[in-house]
Amino acid sequence: MLNESIKMALAGITSNKLRTFLTLLGIIIGVGAVIAMVSLGFGVKDSIKNNISRLGSNLLIVSSGGRTTTGARIAAGEGARLTFEDAQAIEKQVDDIAGISASVNSSYQLVVGNQNWAARVEGTTPSNFEIQNYELNNGRIFTERDLNSRARVCVIGKTVADNLFPDENTVGSIMRINKAPFQVIGLLKSKGQSGGGMDQDDIVFIPLTTAQNRMMGITHVQRITIQAVNENVINDVQAGVEQVLRQRHRIKAGEYDDFTIGNMAAIMETMMETANTITVLLGCIAAISLLVGGIGIMNIMLVSVTERTREIGIRKALGATYDNILLQFLIEAMVIGIVGGFFGAVLGVGASFAISYFAGWNTAISVSAIIVAVVFSVGIGLFFGIYPARKAALLDPIDALRYE
Repeated sequence: MLNESIKMALAGITSNKLRTFLTLLGIIIGVGAVIAMVSLGFGVKDSIKNNISRLGSNLLIVSSGGRTTTGARIAAGEGARLTFEDAQAIEKQVDDIAGISASVNSSYQLVVGNQNWAARVEGTTPSNFEIQNYELNNGRIFTERDLNSRARVCVIGKTVADNLFPDENTVGSIMRINKAPFQVIGLLKSKGQSGGGMDQDDIVFIPLTTAQNRMMGITHVQRITIQAVNENVINDVQAGVEQVLRQRHRIKAGEYDDFTIGNMAAIMETMMETANTITVLLGCIAAISLLVGGIGIMNIMLVSVTERTREIGIRKALGATYDNILLQFLIEAMVIGIVGGFFGAVLGVGASFAISYFAGWNTAISVSAIIVAVVFSVGIGLFFGIYPARKAALLDPIDALRYE
């Protein structure tokens, strides 16, 4: 009986091809929209994660500025100053630190021959290159010896090199930073733009001591970057850093910190929660079209029941039971859901690739999302097919035979 019910259901579906196609179209568009929108949401999550991972999800950024005794917020970079000695103390006293660097930065005019360019110049320590995931394309980075001797050497990004050294070898050349001569000892590989849209290649690195003493005339640092061994210990490292800095800055119990610590792992977690919300919202909006497609299935099934009332009456007169009639129409509804779900998945995957190719947006196709969308489409077909199927199964055979 099951095979017979399936055959009759398929015959009923194919008896009116245009009507069946239009019904399928609602399911196909609904499933395709869900998959495409969820893929777009996952793509947003991946983009956020990749952008933050470039900075390092296990990083802590310490800057001056906290709260006064009255509770008023001090602007970042203001208030008590951080020092290179603070960074050294943190490295010695706090466990699970993979690397630490201190830095200062400012914008300067760069000149090579008759070429000039304005860029950000950052004074930092050698460990900063590994912490920030910078890689050398040519030459070398500066060393502790360069740091101790306040050497006039620099490592430049690709954007700076392209604008100042278009036709000659970069490494070994002399470049003037704010009229002071510096030897270019290294060229970095390109990193592209950051998550905030900043060109990470438009930068010049010089030794921290050179920047402090020869360029800026300062003794403090603007930022301390700390790399934890992994993301699991970053909160413990942060607590240790807070304790060391409070002791060094003589902050009493109950008083506010005069520094601020940015936790990249916490930032990533917050951004992931936001991206998840966006993904769910996009999926729910697209699911509305799938619901509309389900209503289309109910509509077509009700029409089919009405058109086939005499057929149902004859089947029941010949001995077909309530379950036989119910199964036949449920199978019809489920077949529409299955076929629509399959072609909808194809449409959704194709739309995801099209969005990525033409719009340039990052999309990430999720197999689980495809499975859920297809299963949901079958469920929609089953749910909206129950009422028409039950209506057909409850028809009185005598009234059905009299129906014109």
